[in-house]
Amino acid sequence: MKRDVMEQLIEWKDSADRKPLLITGVRQCGKTYVCKEFGETYFEDVAYFYFEGNKGLASVFEYDFDVDRILDELGNIIRGKEIIPGKTLVIFDEVQACPNAITSLKYFCENKRELHIICAGSLLGVSIKRDNISFPVGKVDRLQMYPMTFSEFLRADGGEAIYKGVQRYEKGRELPELYTAALEKALKYYYIVGGMPEVVAKWVETHNFEKIEKLQDNILLDYSSDFAKHAPKTDIPKLGWIWESIPKQLAKDNNKFVFSHVKAGKRSNELEDALEWLVDAGLVHRLELVKNPELPLSFYADATFFKVYMADVGLLRRKSGVSHRTIMEDSELYKNFKGAFTENFVLNELISQGIHPYFWRSGNTAELDFLFEYDDMVIPMEAKAELHTRAKSYQQFCKKYHPDVGFKFSMKNVGNHEVSETKTYSIPLYLIWMIKQYLNW
Repeated sequence: MKRDVMEQLIEWKDSADRKPLLITGVRQCGKTYVCKEFGETYFEDVAYFYFEGNKGLASVFEYDFDVDRILDELGNIIRGKEIIPGKTLVIFDEVQACPNAITSLKYFCENKRELHIICAGSLLGVSIKRDNISFPVGKVDRLQMYPMTFSEFLRADGGEAIYKGVQRYEKGRELPELYTAALEKALKYYYIVGGMPEVVAKWVETHNFEKIEKLQDNILLDYSSDFAKHAPKTDIPKLGWIWESIPKQLAKDNNKFVFSHVKAGKRSNELEDALEWLVDAGLVHRLELVKNPELPLSFYADATFFKVYMADVGLLRRKSGVSHRTIMEDSELYKNFKGAFTENFVLNELISQGIHPYFWRSGNTAELDFLFEYDDMVIPMEAKAELHTRAKSYQQFCKKYHPDVGFKFSMKNVGNHEVSETKTYSIPLYLIWMIKQYLNW
C-alpha cells in the first residue's frame, strides 16, 4: 500500500542538512512498516532495533554518548553486522522506552551527520512531555504520521486509475458519473473501514465487514490497554471516561466538548491532563474556537472552547456502534450523527495534509465548521454530509469578513461561484485530498 509520507522520507534522505528523524503518530498507523519499506527500497541495508522491553539494547546507551562506540556495539555485537553510514538505514523503534537513545540523537547529529537514522514511537509524543528526557532540541527533524487518508485507501483498494483520472480534469469542471459513482462508493467503504493499515489490508484482501470489525475491536482494546500500561495511575480512569464520551459528545447538536458531560461531578481541572494525554498519543484531535479571524489564527484561538474528534473515522464508526449497513444504505436514523461524523472525516483529511484548522462562531447565530490560514489568507470552509450545500453561517462569515477564497464540501459535484465576493469552490467530500491543488489553482 502506497503511503504519501514516503515522499517526505525521500526528501529527508536526500537533504544536505539532514538530521536524525523522529516519527510520531498514533499506535498502529503504519510507522514501522513505512520505515522498513523505506529502508529496503532506498538503502543497501537496514539495521532495525526495537526498544520496548529490551534492557540489553537499552544498556548500550547507559555508559556514554560516543556514537562510534554505540554504532560498533549495535552493529557488530547486537546484530552481528557492521553499520555503514550512507549505506545503512538505522531504525530505533518504540524509542520512548529508552530515553538515553533519544538523548543520543544530539550526538549523532553533531558527530555522525552522514548516518541516516530514524526513530519512531507510538507514545513518543506522550513521553517527550511526561518524562524527564534530555531532548535534543534543534538536533532532530520531526515528522507526524496519521492513519491512511481517503486517497491512500482509494489507491490501495484498486482505485489507482480513478485517482489518476480525476487529476486530469480541469479543477472547475464537473466529474462524469464514471468517476462520481465509484468515488461515492469508495467513500462509504472508507467511512466503514477507516485508515488503520492493518484494517485496510484486511479489507483489500477480503472485502468482509465482519473481519475488519474484529480488527477494529482489537485496536480499540489495545488503545484501552495502553491507558493502563503507560498512563499515570491517577489518570487511567479519567482516560477511560473521556475516551468513552467522545462519540456521545459528537452526537450533540452543539458538539462542544464539555468536561462535566464526561463524568458527573468532574470538573475541567480534574480531567484536562487526561485529555492532553490522548492528544499527545495521537488518539484524538482538538478543534479550537476562533472568534476573531485574523492572522495568525493561533493567537486568537480559545483553548477553553473546543471540540474533540477521533483520529480515525473507521474506529469512530465502530466505537459509536454504527452498523456498516447504516452507512451503505444511508439510513435516516443516522442522519443527525452523520454531520458530526463528516466533520471528523474532514478534520482528519485536513490535518493529514498539514492544515491545522479552527472553527468560528458568532454568538449563538452562526458557526462555521472550519477555518484555516494559507498563504497569508484566512480560508473558510463548510462541510455538509449530503447534497445540500446551502450554508447560512458560511454566507454570514463571507459577508462580514470578505475572504478571497472559501470551500463548501458536500456530496455535490464540482462547481464554483461567488458568495459575497468570495470565490467559493464546491467540492465533493471525496476530493478533499485535492484542496491544496484548488488553492494553488
